[in-house]
Amino acid sequence: MKYRQIGDLQVSALGLGCMGMTGVYGASADKGEMIKLIHDAHDRGVTFFDTAEAYGPFANEALLGEALQPIRDKVVIATKFGFDIDLETGARAGGTNSRPEHVKAVADAALRRLRTDRIDLFYQHRVDPEVPIEDVAGAVMDLIGEGKVNHFGLSEAGVQTIRRAHAVQPVTAVQSEYSLFWRGPEAELLPALEELGIGFVPFSPLGAGFLTGKIDENTTFAKEDFRNLVPRFSLEARKANMALVGVVKGVADRKGATPAQVALAWLLAQTPWMVPIPGTTRLHRLEENLGGIDLALTAEDLAEIDAGASRIEVQGERLPEAVLKMTGH
Repeated sequence: MKYRQIGDLQVSALGLGCMGMTGVYGASADKGEMIKLIHDAHDRGVTFFDTAEAYGPFANEALLGEALQPIRDKVVIATKFGFDIDLETGARAGGTNSRPEHVKAVADAALRRLRTDRIDLFYQHRVDPEVPIEDVAGAVMDLIGEGKVNHFGLSEAGVQTIRRAHAVQPVTAVQSEYSLFWRGPEAELLPALEELGIGFVPFSPLGAGFLTGKIDENTTFAKEDFRNLVPRFSLEARKANMALVGVVKGVADRKGATPAQVALAWLLAQTPWMVPIPGTTRLHRLEENLGGIDLALTAEDLAEIDAGASRIEVQGERLPEAVLKMTGH
């Protein structure tokens, strides 16, 4: 396994996004199988695991806590706060909630579910327009002072929000969607993170599975799968966006690799302080993804991908409208 620095955290070059283990892409996977998969990931060198209170809610943190308890001191756990979720029942009130007292209560509840005494990386899941980011950063600073949290992160935050938060409590990492399927961070976010010395954690690095080449206009998703609601996964958009998969597949065929491996290797080649977190519920996909770490793309390969991708206008919004409003992007 190769390792990377995000801020002052050292983690495996690829992390494991655990969200899909408890739903989102369909029914929840078998708990015992997912615990085994998490152990399999660690056995193969993965040290960075991503979850959130909102996944479930609560079920994903509980799963990860049970799986990682025996190897707690060998891994880095990232979780998130920021949605308005009842801490007793898990009922969603809708919208965000980053009031300092709520952030601290979420941390205590997450510690119990994760069966640990500290959260390695605590992200604000979405920016709360009702709470100044300075107050949020101050709440996390208090948690760090108490030893409950080690590092502060932000997810889907804009550059000015990141700067304001960083001035109060240094931000270790920012998590946002980034892949050949969505290159929005390149314009402003990545240059700002480099300037500030903040690590970057791309989620959906395979475009929610699209860049694997296993999805086309004939694919039918499970009725619970959130991609049914995503404009970019409409029938018409999928048909048009297959051209992007063609670009990746062309390089993959030449390199004796898979499209997923090329898409991940492309991300890893962008900057050394970037750690993608592809998710999966299958061991063969985990092993395929990890193969992207050792896939060396030449300058010519990268130029070919960029040239091909630049000629394609990806169709459809990356998230449903209601979710996009929450991200500010």
